[in-house]
Amino acid sequence: MTSNNLDTSTKIRPGEELDIQALEAYLMNKIKGSHGPLVVEQFPGGASNLTYMIKLGERQMVLRRPPFGANIKGGHDMGREFKVLSSLSQHYSKVPAPVLFETDEDIIGAEFYIMDRIQGIIFRTKNGPAKNLDKQQIWKIADALIDTMVELHQLDYEAIGLGDLGRPSGFTARQVEGWTRRYQKAKTDEFPQIDEVAQWLASNVPEQCNASLIHNDFKHDNVIMDPEDPTKVLAVLDWEMCTLGDPLTDLGTTLSYWPNPEDPALMQMVAQNPAALPGNPRRQEVVEMYAMKSGNEVDNAVFYFAYGLFKLAGVVQQIYYRYHKGFTKDKRFANMNHFGAALGSMAALAIEKDKIYDLG
Repeated sequence: MTSNNLDTSTKIRPGEELDIQALEAYLMNKIKGSHGPLVVEQFPGGASNLTYMIKLGERQMVLRRPPFGANIKGGHDMGREFKVLSSLSQHYSKVPAPVLFETDEDIIGAEFYIMDRIQGIIFRTKNGPAKNLDKQQIWKIADALIDTMVELHQLDYEAIGLGDLGRPSGFTARQVEGWTRRYQKAKTDEFPQIDEVAQWLASNVPEQCNASLIHNDFKHDNVIMDPEDPTKVLAVLDWEMCTLGDPLTDLGTTLSYWPNPEDPALMQMVAQNPAALPGNPRRQEVVEMYAMKSGNEVDNAVFYFAYGLFKLAGVVQQIYYRYHKGFTKDKRFANMNHFGAALGSMAALAIEKDKIYDLG
């Protein structure tokens, strides 16, 4: 693939501008040998924490800050995300190198951190650079994603200094309870199926067999691929929800972003995902590949798939709530509540049929 396929930044969305003068003065003071002028653009992808490309002289870096109007400390804790990167970068090659973390909210209106930029390809949708891939490459990318997830799950989180990142015992039950609470707090419409799925999940939490470091939002557009070999993973991004817990919840989250061609129409809202391209393994094949590579038995795929869909419904409802309240003007979020409803319906269908495939 050519350099034209590299992930690029663009102009900043209205309402999400930074104080460039204050940020430039801050960086010139903090980063030795730096010189201006400071150029700031925004990466268009992502729907949670905001990500900016900052160029200071010839050096390119990435700035991450919470979204405007967000009040969910656990999901937008810049210090926690910086700590994860700082620990991982010393022991695992597939993360960007952290540069600095700042708690002073007077500079740009929020805490933020900066990391070095890794230039590569991000397959955000099936209609971007991914459309130029052949079926063999698409399969290899899926295989590389699963390999990378397994690598993360097999890291010794105690040895790399992340033993205090979370509480693995009782993790899955707490997640179901927590996402139910977050969804209810951000609720704007009545979608009964989402409430029914929450009740089913709470009553069917499987026994947790082990614990690992989990990314918690592992998908195609949170991974940078090598432009020289687009089937090779260079780095994993967006560590805001990383924690310690049941690795199968990570798998379930990935499955929630993995549409199958035979899925019902209600899932076509996520069919723009690169996982929808011909050549990808089906969800059941993803489960089988993960089980083989990791050695973890996956006996409750329906639970973890439904959990992933329910959690994603909670995430998009929180995003829609910010749009509904006027905290963001990003038009991508205008119909997110209906997206959440579709996810809830898909979870209910999987529960009803007791399988994660042939749901059409």
